[in-house]
Amino acid sequence: MSKHVGGCQCGRVRFEVEADLAETITCNCSRCGKLGSVLAFAPIEQFTLLSGEDALTEYRFNTGKIQHLFCADCGIESFARGEAPNGARMAAINVRCVDGVDVFALEPQQVDGKSF
Repeated sequence: MSKHVGGCQCGRVRFEVEADLAETITCNCSRCGKLGSVLAFAPIEQFTLLSGEDALTEYRFNTGKIQHLFCADCGIESFARGEAPNGARMAAINVRCVDGVDVFALEPQQVDGKSF
């Protein structure tokens, strides 16, 4: 696990997270499929929002367990907060928003979110 920083396109939302970016997923659910996110997950205790809480707008769908948060200025969803299947609080990080990461070098596991 390594510490990473990232944020939205305009820079108003910034975060720090300790996560293993070698374990990523892509998903074909109705949201992820349209966004093209590459996701990594971390316990919520390993995630810190550095700036931009006041810029975040929330969207929930399906079961409503995931708080999709995007910057009200640039529209980028750099992370989400929610529950893992076991009930643990987690942060879902859009790895495309982590500074200095080459997402094309990653080998994300494909998840069939349409089937859930």
